[in-house]
Amino acid sequence: MQNQIDFSHERELTVDDLCRRLEAYNPEADIEFFRKGYFFAEKAHKGQKRSSGEEYIIHPLNVVATLLKLRMDLDTLVAGFLHDVVEDCGILPKEIEEEFNPNVAKIVLGLTKISKIKFKTREESQAENFRKLVVAMAKDIRVIIVKLADRMHNMRTLQYVSEEKQKKIAQETLDIYVPLASRLGINSVKAELEDLCLRFLKPDIYYRLAEKVAMKKSEREKYIKEVIEDIHEKLLVYSLKADVTGRPKHFYSIYKKMIARGVDFEQIQDVLAFRVIVNNITECYKGLGIIHSSFTPIPGRFKDYIAIPKVNNYQSLHTTVIGPRAERIEIQIKTDEMDEVAERGVAAHWAYKTGNPTNGKNLAWVQELVEFSKESENSSEFLSVVKTDLDIGGVFVFTPNGDVYELKYGSTPLDFAYAIHTEIGNHCVGAKVNGKMTPLRYTLKSGDSVEILTSKNQTPSKDWLSIVKSGRARNKIKQWLLKLEREKNREVGRDVLEKTLKLFSTSIKTFKKSTDLKAVLDEFNLKNDDELFVTIGSGSLSPDDVVAKCPSLRDALKAEQNKEKIEEIKSYSKKLSQSAKKKAHKDNAVIVDGMDDVMVRMARCCNPIPGDPITGYVTRGRGITIHTTGCNKINESELGRTVGVEWNSEFNFKHPVNVRVITHDKPGILSQISKNINNAGINIRSAMAKSLPDRKGSFIFEVEVKDYSELLKTISAIEALEEVISVNRV
Repeated sequence: MQNQIDFSHERELTVDDLCRRLEAYNPEADIEFFRKGYFFAEKAHKGQKRSSGEEYIIHPLNVVATLLKLRMDLDTLVAGFLHDVVEDCGILPKEIEEEFNPNVAKIVLGLTKISKIKFKTREESQAENFRKLVVAMAKDIRVIIVKLADRMHNMRTLQYVSEEKQKKIAQETLDIYVPLASRLGINSVKAELEDLCLRFLKPDIYYRLAEKVAMKKSEREKYIKEVIEDIHEKLLVYSLKADVTGRPKHFYSIYKKMIARGVDFEQIQDVLAFRVIVNNITECYKGLGIIHSSFTPIPGRFKDYIAIPKVNNYQSLHTTVIGPRAERIEIQIKTDEMDEVAERGVAAHWAYKTGNPTNGKNLAWVQELVEFSKESENSSEFLSVVKTDLDIGGVFVFTPNGDVYELKYGSTPLDFAYAIHTEIGNHCVGAKVNGKMTPLRYTLKSGDSVEILTSKNQTPSKDWLSIVKSGRARNKIKQWLLKLEREKNREVGRDVLEKTLKLFSTSIKTFKKSTDLKAVLDEFNLKNDDELFVTIGSGSLSPDDVVAKCPSLRDALKAEQNKEKIEEIKSYSKKLSQSAKKKAHKDNAVIVDGMDDVMVRMARCCNPIPGDPITGYVTRGRGITIHTTGCNKINESELGRTVGVEWNSEFNFKHPVNVRVITHDKPGILSQISKNINNAGINIRSAMAKSLPDRKGSFIFEVEVKDYSELLKTISAIEALEEVISVNRV
């Protein structure tokens, strides 16, 4: 059984102490190589002091002590000694590689901040340094394990810096490094960091908790001993041998319970946690049965993380029961291996003799962070996504095939769609939760089985940003919308520049072949002609600015007649940009690009409603006809060219749509369906009913809905009835 790891600051620590600890779990370790790392760091940091007044070398010694407790491999331990020498001592990475090996140099380099770049704000600096750390840990996860050990010791000695700095470092730790430790499954580090953060962010609460826990220490220890003996006796009756330990919960865990329940410390009953360690999974469930039959379990407080492990590979059975003296106690039942993984997380899978992970799964999220890093141009936005998504946890949701995904509390089917794959999210049109149609805003609960419905014609909309909870989903939606806006700006910019160049008897084709393009790109620091078009289309660059930087056109620009034409072009450019973004007057459900007052009609074959992907066709003699994109009943012979169209968000009108319902034939079923639709706030315009063979009924309701989400709401209300077999839009 793993003892609770003690990460206390050790003031009198020596390299000899560390050598003995290393030999205790790895007798074959190269002690000379290990000592070499220490002496190199000692020499590099000579004369440097910490804020506490101690010699600086005490910090690397304590960092390595933490890595030894996590049983890391030799390269990681040596990197722990050297982790600050590049940043603080001017040592070159090449020198470390020559003195030690490429692995050690790679880990140290991954930990070195971007110190040569000047950032506008501390937040920007923090974001860029974390971005660098993410890329480094994707190449070698040991980078972040050393960083956590470094942060652990810095938090342990944080009292020696100013109060302002204490709060900044503690908040950064709580926002980034605690969730990282959680995702890596290193719960011992996570819990320790949480308590330290509470100490510096809310010292009054921390010390009050410490005082109250200390006041009952002797009584608590006596009670823990009594419960351990009681559990032992109950298990031995059924010939089940186990190691049982007990302790008070961490302060931060108690604090979270106080906040969640809105009560003081005295009202928190389950402050004690007991750990039962058995030999195998079968004994875990046997032990659970014995405990539940011996003590009264609290309903709703049992969690099986063995059958469904957490995303960080944590496994255990959790239950809360009424123990002796009617006290609530939490009991965790697990094997010794599960306990080791719970304490040391990904470090438990590290082969300390070879330096290679023995279990590399469950680290796909690291690669996702790298992808976010590449896709996010704004560092602050990247850091925001990281903070939102790192510490997910809480909701376990299943696919129809039985695959399980762990999402954060409050997640919706749209979050789930993006968790599966970006393309599934981008083309999501609806979802069935436990077999029933549900709105995309539905809040998922653990155990829900979710089927995502997609259409190749569906694309993200701005409304989705208010639906999703995860940073990943929000980031993907923003990327799509920015791409869409960029395409519109590119088209507008190209059109404007083409018309401007025609004034000077030239064209974009000629412009791109001449030296003018390079001169313009260099002047405005643009990568290519596409970026130039986008910049013009967005209004950030006017056409006369471009012409003014073209060597071959400068003289012609000075001519008075051309100046007037340029002003016309600028006016045209402004109108075109406004037209691309224009919202039609409130009487039109659909906005037609560039057309202010045009007759628009909805095609009866597909009867589109807001939320459906649509395409506009110029119909001979009947204005613009709107079809759902991909409608298979379009009569091409009656249609002319297509036009760009979009739904008008300002248009507030109910759209008629038909819904077919198949049910088991039962008296009063029409009345029940109608009642459910009306209770959902949806108006019924008409209803038709007929009987089908095999004692089934068919109904067609014409209902009025504002948009696609209200249609889903209607379908969901109908499907709530047990007699309903299917509901389809017609």
